[in-house]
Amino acid sequence: MRASSPPRRLSTGAVRDFFTSAKFLIYLGHALSTWGDRMWHFAVAVFLVELYGNSLLLSAVYGLVVAGSVLLLGAIIGDWVDRNPRLKVAQTSLVVQNCAVILCGVLLMVVFHFQEPLKELYSGWLLTTCYIVVITVANVANLASTATSITIQRDWVVVVAGEDRSKLADMNATVRIIDQLTNILAPMLVGQIMAFSSHFIGCGFISGWNLCSMCLEYYLLWKVYQKTPALAAKAGRKDEELELRPLNAQRECENTVKPQEVETEPWDEAGLCYRMSEPFRTFREGWVSYYQQPIFLAGMSLAFLYMTVLGFDCITTGYAYTQGLNGSVLSLLMGASAICGIFGTVAFTWIRRHCGLVRTGFVSGAAQLSCLLLCVASVFAPGSPFDLSVSPFQDLVSRLLGSPSPLPEIGPTEETARSTLGLLNATAEAVDLEDVRMVDSYLSVGLLFTGVIAARVGLWSFDLTVTQLIQENVIESERGVINGVQNSMNYLLDLLHFIMVIVAPNPEAFGLLVIISVSFVTVGHLMYFRFAYKSLGRRLFLRCSPEVKPTTRTPSLPASV
Repeated sequence: MRASSPPRRLSTGAVRDFFTSAKFLIYLGHALSTWGDRMWHFAVAVFLVELYGNSLLLSAVYGLVVAGSVLLLGAIIGDWVDRNPRLKVAQTSLVVQNCAVILCGVLLMVVFHFQEPLKELYSGWLLTTCYIVVITVANVANLASTATSITIQRDWVVVVAGEDRSKLADMNATVRIIDQLTNILAPMLVGQIMAFSSHFIGCGFISGWNLCSMCLEYYLLWKVYQKTPALAAKAGRKDEELELRPLNAQRECENTVKPQEVETEPWDEAGLCYRMSEPFRTFREGWVSYYQQPIFLAGMSLAFLYMTVLGFDCITTGYAYTQGLNGSVLSLLMGASAICGIFGTVAFTWIRRHCGLVRTGFVSGAAQLSCLLLCVASVFAPGSPFDLSVSPFQDLVSRLLGSPSPLPEIGPTEETARSTLGLLNATAEAVDLEDVRMVDSYLSVGLLFTGVIAARVGLWSFDLTVTQLIQENVIESERGVINGVQNSMNYLLDLLHFIMVIVAPNPEAFGLLVIISVSFVTVGHLMYFRFAYKSLGRRLFLRCSPEVKPTTRTPSLPASV
């Protein structure tokens, strides 16, 4: 009995060490943060629809504002992350994000409670002003959330993992599993609260959650910072490393302004114009630096995967309704999609351990493309509404002429779809779901969703691969701005796919959208294949092996590849 005591004490100590480690504290803080984000992103779309009399106009405006803001300000936000101390950036973005959500929640509670009197004051202009303020503050919360994501998931995780690439892969996979779980459970919770109480109570619950969560997350950030001394110093700020990139070298030269000019004419016209143009220069330099990165093709390949209708967003949901699937079946399919996503994160760690990081992306891409072939087959399978004789522009023309559109009203599902909810629906009139036609065969829609769900395994594994490639191969001084530009590229391609649906929204043209989507995904993976061939050369086609030793790394890329 005594001989077994030391192992038991050791096991207890190991468990205690894990729950007090910086790694676990990051997991806990990320879980709290994403839970609040998912609740808010789900609820704000519902609130905006409810406020405007079941119209999708406010959701459309909100979606465009959010997408446009991240597209234009992604590089600037990332540059701000790079230029400031880590703890200050994390705490500032956390406080701004949660305070903005709390302010929005309180304002929405006031609007819901006094909506009728507000409609009569100043001919309704006061209520319109409230709408503008809500959308503006909600957009600020989303921008702060972007900064938080870049700071924690793209920088702090790398520093906490240290030089251990396997630990970094495990942390990335765990963070993504947390994202998957909260993306399902958080909207379910807040949806039940709003269903069994009211929107007023829902706003109050979200505001209270973010207030309590902000305090706890603030403390967790401080504890992680204390437990990881490497976070206190940004190695990229050293002079010798600043010379490694043209972007930082140019900024270094910009900072060496003649002291006589600054002291004698601090408000001269040239100096004022120079300061006012700094955001534009940051935007341009960020995109130029992104293009010059060795992982540029890998990042572009990930962005091209956003140009697709083959996901569980409002577009695919609307198409499923036109093919006779009800909400109960779709909820089960979404659950299966989330499970496959979790399998993808687990598969990422296993494949990376046996084949290496770059080869993992190649294997994941091949798996995703293989599954998406089922989606292409669904276009020509029995039950498919695909009809090239029906012009894909017919519905757009009829909409412009004032005729009703055949697409049903559809609601938000995933975060990306929620952020651009109204972009599709603002062009379509709602129809009763009971009027959806009955299909002769479910083979086509069955093949479509089988391919979409199965492809999630390769998709999430590929996403984690590119994420870790960016983490490992971008110097610290540019880690924020490069990830900011990457977010902008993702939003740009995501917006393009919504515009593509607006141009051809009728179900008969959905098969064409599927083919275009698979084509873009294929081009994206061809870009990654080009990147992998440049980084590994002929070794890409050799048998899988563990990570390459430092002495055999390819000189064309940083040593971490």
